Amino acid sequence: MAQVTFSPPFTTPSDVANHLSQRGYAVLSPADVAHFIGGDLPALMALNRDWDSLPPDEFLKDGGRYRRRRHACFVVQGGQVQQVPHRAHWQPVEYNALHGGMERWFAPMEPATVAQPAWHQLLAALANVSDAVFATNANAPQPWFVEAHQFRIDTTDGIGRPTPEGAHRDGVDLVAVFLVGRAGIKGGETRVFEAHGPSGQRFTLTEPWSLLLLDDARMIHESTPIQPVDAAGHRDTLVVTCRRGNFQGADVVGTVPAGG
Repeated sequence: MAQVTFSPPFTTPSDVANHLSQRGYAVLSPADVAHFIGGDLPALMALNRDWDSLPPDEFLKDGGRYRRRRHACFVVQGGQVQQVPHRAHWQPVEYNALHGGMERWFAPMEPATVAQPAWHQLLAALANVSDAVFATNANAPQPWFVEAHQFRIDTTDGIGRPTPEGAHRDGVDLVAVFLVGRAGIKGGETRVFEAHGPSGQRFTLTEPWSLLLLDDARMIHESTPIQPVDAAGHRDTLVVTCRRGNFQGADVVGTVPAGG
């Protein structure tokens, strides 16, 4: 039986801030993502090789072996991107019932990746739209505390779960989900719902470097499980979050000392 999929409700880069403010989400095609960050699509595609060498996620509490990932943290302000010492990823149980309350020390992103101009352009663009939608002072850019997660979900166990915690919010201001690529799978539908209303959308991101942006306070999101079409089936994503004030769990988790 053929799989039924719904096309993404793409908008244009010029309408991203308005869509986030009015609807709580916005979706961009790959070409418009390149325009949105002020770069080009080949430079983004050049980052893809990173996903082939992601180490296993050692913290899955459902016993699965289907997730691989890396993680890094940054402070972005006024177009300037500064990586901070490696730190644990932490969420309260209110936002992640499965993995909340844990200090999860994932492998850091590769230095060669975070040094790429396209990477800096990407983070600066996300901070810029966060300024436009969420900033408390419209006259000055504020610091955004940014966490980046590289994910590969595969079908090692016959099924892979992009969001094992279920439909959720992340406890941040902006959530950006880039589809880096998918191959040999079915499923992986994106679903977004109003946190305090009846509306929702469902669609499947299929094109490399297409993007979903979410106002995390207003929207709940999830991706449905993937199943294999061939033996090497996988779905690669980049999830970037922007938060005001500080990193989530800043008073709970530690950082790796310089040189550590």
